[in-house]
Amino acid sequence: MQRHLFILTGASRGMGRAMAEQLLAKENHVLCISRHPESSLVSVAEQNHGILEQWALDLSQSEHAARRLKTWLDLLDPAQIKSVTLINNAGVIPTITPVSASEPAEFAAAMRINLETPMLLTAVFLHATQGWTVPRKVLNISSGLGRRPMASQAAYCAAKAGLDHFTRCLALDEARLPQGARVCSLAPGVIDTDMQLQLRSANAASFPDQAGFAQLKSAGQLSAASDAAKRVLAWLARPDFGQQVIADVRDHT
Repeated sequence: MQRHLFILTGASRGMGRAMAEQLLAKENHVLCISRHPESSLVSVAEQNHGILEQWALDLSQSEHAARRLKTWLDLLDPAQIKSVTLINNAGVIPTITPVSASEPAEFAAAMRINLETPMLLTAVFLHATQGWTVPRKVLNISSGLGRRPMASQAAYCAAKAGLDHFTRCLALDEARLPQGARVCSLAPGVIDTDMQLQLRSANAASFPDQAGFAQLKSAGQLSAASDAAKRVLAWLARPDFGQQVIADVRDHT
């Protein structure tokens, strides 16, 4: 049977794992790429009769990840696929500190995972599928911090801002093609994940916004990962997906 193919990074925890769980339906084939496979997804796939593949990859090794994805895509038979979607979800926040106190290797790894790797994966994804006649989509998971500067968050803010602008450029490229992919960079809102814990647990002396993130938690303003995943996937399924290239799930219901 033909299936919808989804390629999802950062699927081992948080919203990524919730998206994987919700995508693992009978009509879907889901490739999850994370540093560590998530064993719970195996049982979800079995229960729902979806196809699951998991790769254990260090996404800071961007060229290696891109080469492996290209090789895999080149071996697929497009006749067995109804649609194909790349979801660049993986992200990390390096140590929360001013740029002057950042550790170069950690800073560089964060920039690769948050920006360089999504760019390279998108490039090989589009190249490998450019001759396919099925619908193609690229969903980049952005952040409000890519649209709002914040002290001690330079690496994350800059990477997400770069991901937004990359997506704008990508949309212009694809619009020139007769069967170009539809693309969007989507901010998913504030979610109760390990990243939020990292932000609200940071040293307030070096992170002026720490209290604000702590307040989000105490006021119950964080979305559950499963709810956030549902909203993101609903956005992905919209018939007008891609018309708004830079979006936020909180903009519309």
